[in-house]
Amino acid sequence: MDSRPVTSAADSPRRLRRPSWAGRNYTLLTAAAIATNLGSQGALIASAFAVLDTGGDGGDVGLVAAARTLPLVLFLLIGGAVADRLPRHRVMVAANTLNCVSQAAFATLVIAGEPQLWQMMLLSALGGTGQAFFNPAAEGMLMSSVSGPQASRAFAMFRMAMHGAGLGGAALGGAMVAAIGPGWVLAVDALAFAVAGSLRAFLDVSHIPARKPGGGLLSDLRDGWREFSGRPWLWTIVAQFSVVVAVVGAAEAVYGPLVARDSLGGAGPWGLALGAFDLGTVGGALLMTRWKPRRLLLAGSLCVFPLAAPSAALAVPLPVGWLCAVMLVSGLSIEVFGVSWMTALHQEIPEDKLSRVSAYDWFGSIAMVPLATAMAGPAEVAFGRTASLWGCAVLVVVVTAAVLCVPDVRNLTRRTKAVAQGVAAPDRVPGSADAEGAVGRLG
Repeated sequence: MDSRPVTSAADSPRRLRRPSWAGRNYTLLTAAAIATNLGSQGALIASAFAVLDTGGDGGDVGLVAAARTLPLVLFLLIGGAVADRLPRHRVMVAANTLNCVSQAAFATLVIAGEPQLWQMMLLSALGGTGQAFFNPAAEGMLMSSVSGPQASRAFAMFRMAMHGAGLGGAALGGAMVAAIGPGWVLAVDALAFAVAGSLRAFLDVSHIPARKPGGGLLSDLRDGWREFSGRPWLWTIVAQFSVVVAVVGAAEAVYGPLVARDSLGGAGPWGLALGAFDLGTVGGALLMTRWKPRRLLLAGSLCVFPLAAPSAALAVPLPVGWLCAVMLVSGLSIEVFGVSWMTALHQEIPEDKLSRVSAYDWFGSIAMVPLATAMAGPAEVAFGRTASLWGCAVLVVVVTAAVLCVPDVRNLTRRTKAVAQGVAAPDRVPGSADAEGAVGRLG
């Protein structure tokens, strides 16, 4: 007589229908990312309008944005080394706790009355510090949670869920800011960090080999640098994105809310525009679950060009409907790059160096953001808002065209054979290393 529980027959089909790459860690990471993106997109709008509601101008908005990004830049490399040395899920939970506390304090100040500029800058800086430790740990944890030829699809599905939550968060956040004020939106973001941290506490790291202490933190950073700097496709794309992220960040965090206030009708329309961008990223992620371009970085880099379009649309400025259409297309395009980039890192980087390489990636990509956001206000005074936005658009086009001149970017090829996660196969693909025996990669 069969002694198996009667529920096993029902459970088995569920297990069979579940994709092989959607394991426990992947599911928890996806659920936590949904929670944080629901809150953070609304908080991005809320923080800008919290400054404007106290009588601040574009320069003040830029200072608050820069205050968040500066510690993110300062502590990223340390965060990457720590995440490759300690259990990554513990680093993620600690960072989420700091983000929760800082956003809750920010919300309390805004709801209670008129917060001072220095208070908003200080709390934003605490949130940026948490992100500096969270980002490398999270990227390393995600990449170690999937393996095999379906990694690209897994990353696309993760990003689709994340951006889908961002879509809802941006639209809802903009509406909530207009209806009940920015303080309550910041409170929702604090709650979202609490939920996400609780989920990430249950991540399983038993499959990740214990890391030897090695030569200390500086030695770990040097290893990560060697892994990064020796591969031209890594550092050139990171250099490209140091400019792209800076100018797009200035346009979105500073000029966007100002154009929305003066020409589009306020926080609600701007929230719709940001939501359209997120809708585009969902569509791009859905596309990448099916499309697997052979030349990963060539296809991805070509899709960076449309990131110039939102700045140009704000410079005109286009009506809300057309602005949303531009944001939709740019979101779809950049997601092709995002999935291709994660696939390239997963394919090329050893697992025990993922967080350090990710830290150099993040560091290079956002290093210029504090300067760009802080200078956005003075640039508007010196050149005018329209000229500044056109300048942002031109810079995106120029640096993207430049990176396509690098052979390794054009030639790095997707491997068709499954390889061990994060370990380079012996048959190096064209462009993954140059004739000088290059080592690392990043971006």
